[in-house]
Order: sequence, then structure tokens, then C-alpha cells
Amino acid sequence: MSETGKGALYALGAYFIWGFIPLYFSLVDDLGPGEILAHRIIWSAVFLLSLVLAGKKWALLYKLIQVKSNILWLALSSLLIAVNWLTYIWALQNGQVLDTSLGYYINPMISVCLGMVFLGERLRPLQLVAVCIGALGVVHEVLVVGRLPAVALILALTFGAYGLVRKKVAVDAVVGLLIETLMLLPFALLFFSYLVMEKENVFGNTTIELGFLVVGLGLLTTMPLLFFGAAALRLALTALGFFQYLAPTMVLVLAVTWYGETFTTDRAVTFGLILAAVLLFSLEMMSHHRKVS
Repeated sequence: MSETGKGALYALGAYFIWGFIPLYFSLVDDLGPGEILAHRIIWSAVFLLSLVLAGKKWALLYKLIQVKSNILWLALSSLLIAVNWLTYIWALQNGQVLDTSLGYYINPMISVCLGMVFLGERLRPLQLVAVCIGALGVVHEVLVVGRLPAVALILALTFGAYGLVRKKVAVDAVVGLLIETLMLLPFALLFFSYLVMEKENVFGNTTIELGFLVVGLGLLTTMPLLFFGAAALRLALTALGFFQYLAPTMVLVLAVTWYGETFTTDRAVTFGLILAAVLLFSLEMMSHHRKVS
């Protein structure tokens, strides 16, 4: 199989896992959002430490932590990803799965806007039109549907900002995620200890099957990131860009079919505007890539 073919399989693996995550979380929804987040951090740390040990990446880890600015940037990125994860889990448990899908559709355009503000990047004309159409979708949600899509905006802003911050640190993906996770680990352990002392923890007081599912949260966090990293090495940015819309589309379908959320005409207009913006933006990127390559 060609490297491009392998890259496509890795990308499909990453985004299929991310797309099916709501189903997995529905299996552990006896736990509250805070406890799920704590376990996601704790077991991710275990898996990531194992990966760094197996990959003999301790030298990269040691080199990275010698630079104070790297630690500061990764501390910020760890906070952003924690807020992103907690918001996502809360939304899944509170009937706002459609908003999580909307958030990850919006995310690429948020990332572009952040690049303009903080990195001095410039939008080409069609990209600007796409961003305006996407903004119109958000305005429609507020004025016509009568609600601010807070979950969608928090997810898009935190993940977009996370990507921006990680651009400041040239680091191996596994090593970087390990440091972020280790920074969050003390807080996760303290929170879980508090739940145990208050006898409010579900983990440890439930079935073995649920226990294994909770431990699996760590694998669920690390595996798609590894697949994504492998895909990024083998695929052009434009090709990878199209794959990223697979996960929110799957979540959109699950929100309606599995979670039973109502997909009204007004919401369809919102999603239609966002999808039109996404499609225009992606096609413009592909066209530009072909011209310069």
C-alpha cells in the first residue's frame, strides 16, 4: 500500500474513533462529567507514559522541559484542552450533542481567525467569504433560533486556541500530550480523592465491565491522536482537511438517531450555513494548494 493510502487509513481511524466517542461516553454516563474527566486524565497518563517508555522518547521529554517557555505554553494548552474535554463531556450528558457537532464544524474557521489575529496571517477573498457565511450561521442561531450556541463556541474557541498554543512549541505529539496530561494529573487525583472521601465516586463501586470501560478512556484519548499524527505525516494538508469533517458529521447523525435530539428546520438552516462555509473554505484551500504546488 502506498504511503498516501496508509495515511488515508490512519485518518479514517482517527476520525471514526472521534466520531463514535459519544457512543462510548453513553456507556459510562453513570459517572458525572468531573469524574469522567478525572479518569480520562489519569488513564491517559498511564498509556502515554507507556508509549514514551516503549518509544524511548525520554530524551525528547528531558530536552523539552529544560526550556521554561515550553512549560508555560504547555501549561496553557493543558488548561485549554481540559476545558474542552469537560465541556464536551457535559454537553453529551445534558442533551446538547448537536452543539458539539456544530462546534467542531466551526473550529477550522475559528483557527483561521486566531491565525489572523495572533500570527499575522491573511485571508484570501474566498476564505473571507466562507468565514462570513459561517458567522452568519452563528448569528442565525442567536436571532432566529433564539439561543447562543455556547457549547459550540466554547468547544471551537478552546480547541482553536489549543492548536494556536501548540504551534508555539515544536514538540513530538506524544511527548507534548504527556506533559499536558501530567500537569493535569495532580488535579485529577485530588478531585477523585475528594469523591472517594465523600463517597460520591462511581468508579470502584460498580461492575467490572464499567471499570474496564473507564480505564479505556485513556486509550480512547491517545489512540486517535496517534493515528492523526501518522496521517499528518503521509497526507497533504488539504486531504487531511476534508477528513476532519467526518467526525462532526458522524456526531450529527448520532445526535438525531441515537440521542433523539430534534433537528428542526431552523437548526437545519444554521447547519446548512456552517456546512456551506466549510465546503467553500475547503475547496478554496484545495484550489490554492494545487496552484502553488
